[in-house]
Amino acid sequence: MLTDKRERKSIRSEYGKTLVELGRKNKNIVVLDADLSCSTQTAMFAKEFPERFFNMGISEQDMMTTAVGLSTVGKIPFVSTFSMFAAGRAWDQIRNSICYPKFNVKIVATHGGITVGEDGASHQALEDLAIMRAIPNMMVVVPADCAETAEVIKFAEQYNGPMYIRIARTNVPDVFDRETYKFNPNKALIVNNGNDVTLVTNGETLAEAIDCVELLKQNGISAELIHMPVVKPIDSKTILDSAAKTKKVVTIENHSIIGALGSAICEVLSENCPNPVLRIGTNDEFGQSGEQRELMDFYGLTGEKLAQKVMKFLGKN
Repeated sequence: MLTDKRERKSIRSEYGKTLVELGRKNKNIVVLDADLSCSTQTAMFAKEFPERFFNMGISEQDMMTTAVGLSTVGKIPFVSTFSMFAAGRAWDQIRNSICYPKFNVKIVATHGGITVGEDGASHQALEDLAIMRAIPNMMVVVPADCAETAEVIKFAEQYNGPMYIRIARTNVPDVFDRETYKFNPNKALIVNNGNDVTLVTNGETLAEAIDCVELLKQNGISAELIHMPVVKPIDSKTILDSAAKTKKVVTIENHSIIGALGSAICEVLSENCPNPVLRIGTNDEFGQSGEQRELMDFYGLTGEKLAQKVMKFLGKN
């Protein structure tokens, strides 16, 4: 299921290509964007299917409610803008117009996390997953690479209900083998078996966590790595089974440690299997402007920095 190529590719471009592929097969797919189609890569769909693409301008609230209207007549709307604008500006419309009545709208938000980079704190959505996760009826998914993104978008076409799919701005390394990977919305993926500590992650930090596991192994630490692309509804069983074995859990995410993956894991464990948990992400703070790899290092999200934090958590340094 994993690949050893680790070539960096545009996850946004994969989204755009997958939309076009699905659009050729399903004439009910429509795409809406808020004047950012070149950045979100929905421009690919616009070029091939101009009659099914709607540039709503800088009007995210209107975009969401227009998507609702289209969904009521049998269309499958994919709605895209930056994560900050989708989760922030259009929260009211997402909550009351999409999720409350369970309309079939797919929100694919790009530019999530600190890896938005030089655009700085105003554009770095570090709260979006927490906001979306708190809304009833919303499924929240964070794919890790291009292969998984394609599978998630194909699943979204078939799934009947609201979805929030968050993808990165940056090029991400291949993790999964495109020929064998299958997305399972109900089951997290154990990437590596281990006994000393459980690592749980998703999105672009999965590749860093894989590097972390190898560094820990070199230091005599056996880490179990769980990839959890679906933040809600969460696969509690996989978490509990692993935590019962290792007794210590570390969550890793390109998001605030408040409200998203780390919080979800803590909720599951506190109610069923209390264990020490270290949450790694951004703390209760805004991001800052910088090159994305520098920011990953600064916030402790590179493989090397993760390994150092895990070893300290385990009392190994």
